[in-house]
Amino acid sequence: VQLVESGGGLVQTGDSLRLSCSASGRPVPSYAMGWFRQAPGKEREFVATITWTGGGTYYADSVKGRFTISRDAMSSTVYLQMNNLKAEDTGVYYCSALRRASDPQSAVHWGQGTLVTVSS
Repeated sequence: VQLVESGGGLVQTGDSLRLSCSASGRPVPSYAMGWFRQAPGKEREFVATITWTGGGTYYADSVKGRFTISRDAMSSTVYLQMNNLKAEDTGVYYCSALRRASDPQSAVHWGQGTLVTVSS
């Protein structure tokens, strides 16, 4: 599975941004998908995941109510809508394919990442 992220950039506190992840390879629809991020000097952390049907989602507490993950099965694309961005949301955001949406440790494929910078 190949994953390519896009949509990162420089925004200000309170702004919104939507990240996209285009997946290719087979069998893409059978994987759960997710987003992780890595802030400068910190470990990569879980942000959100979605089941392969799109019917179930999971979020880190730090982004609940502000971020929304969704997927378009027809185009094999996963989105992360980020609203009310904060400076602590700054980091490289990685798309991943997982065996189980409920288990962030089950990620098996990764994209190259897209940088999100939130200035205060």
